[in-house]
Amino acid sequence: MHYMELGGAEMALLGLLQALDTSKVEVDLFINQHTGPLMAHIPPKINLLPEIPAYSAIERPLKDILLEGHLPIFLARLWSKWKYSKYLRSLQKEQQNEGSITHYVFDAVSPFLPSLKHLGHYDLAISFLDPPHIVQDKVDASIKMEWIHTDFSTVKTNKEVCGPRWAKNDYIVSISDAITEQFLRTFPELKKKIIVIENIISTDTIRKKADAFDVSEEMPHNNGEIHLLSIGRFSDQKNFDNIPDICRHLNSQLSTLSSQLKAKWYLIGFGAQEELIKQKIIECGMQEHVIILGKRENPYPYIKACDIYVQPSRYEGKSITVREAQILCKPVIITDYPSAHSQITNGTDGIICPMDNASIANSIMKLYEDVEMQQKIKHYLATHDYGLMSEVNKIYKILNIS
Repeated sequence: MHYMELGGAEMALLGLLQALDTSKVEVDLFINQHTGPLMAHIPPKINLLPEIPAYSAIERPLKDILLEGHLPIFLARLWSKWKYSKYLRSLQKEQQNEGSITHYVFDAVSPFLPSLKHLGHYDLAISFLDPPHIVQDKVDASIKMEWIHTDFSTVKTNKEVCGPRWAKNDYIVSISDAITEQFLRTFPELKKKIIVIENIISTDTIRKKADAFDVSEEMPHNNGEIHLLSIGRFSDQKNFDNIPDICRHLNSQLSTLSSQLKAKWYLIGFGAQEELIKQKIIECGMQEHVIILGKRENPYPYIKACDIYVQPSRYEGKSITVREAQILCKPVIITDYPSAHSQITNGTDGIICPMDNASIANSIMKLYEDVEMQQKIKHYLATHDYGLMSEVNKIYKILNIS
């Protein structure tokens, strides 16, 4: 794994680690960079391997790694940036997406990373977050496997760079049928390698953490307020920059029901678009209605306290936070991104709505008014398993253990 910041892939990794039975398998975990609040949540049963300085230099600021003496990796990363920018210039503007830059970086730095073969021979080595270079180039293992979390209909992928790497895997793990379908449209030749293992979440852990503390001071429930919540990195993917305008539309609609009725929309996360979101909040006059809470190591009490969880993303693989909200029996609204229907059955365990701002606001309004629909969704969520702990058996099957 790259690091353990607050993100969906990191949470999915923790779910897998919790599910693995260490009476059946011994598990070593190698993390390039020992940073992020989720480092503290790695299960004690897992053997965390020491950080190696060269690996920690792969994604940290260039100035820092140069000062620390990682000159070969510094130069390799500069070279990868030049190659990637050259590739971007070959694309049409609307196709330019940074989804594949990591392959350029890892292609360039891999020759300068020390081998990990001194750790011994493994039955299975997993690259849990793309790209797979470290597992493929540096680890001695009988079976090599890579997880993909991305919806490839939304990312322009350089087949010449990424394809040969993915082809080296014994297995490619997709987190949903929809992700598999989109991946195979670009790489149909890899059909025999791909399998589906859905993200694993510990429902007991989430429910316990949801009761860890009271959030009433940060999310006070005043009369006439609807509490909405969205969680994710502040990036273009999550579409949080449109939340102020959606909230403005929603409050305008709510005012037709009652002058006292208002929506408050809380955002948990961090990222490059924070200033843009703040700017949009001011432009839309939503300073009292869209509240940025920032990073939260434990977001579950906030999910428990909200009325409706909203994921307005432009695209997703399969959102962990949506599943977490479902585990806590919250009505969920997501936008109709390409893989949305693999995440939610519309009208059964959540609502899928069109992606434009007015439609999102209208869907929130309709769900708020339809108490019967809210109760129907909550009942369905309470009676179905969204943790999917049994998915770990697919790994045991590959290893021929029961």
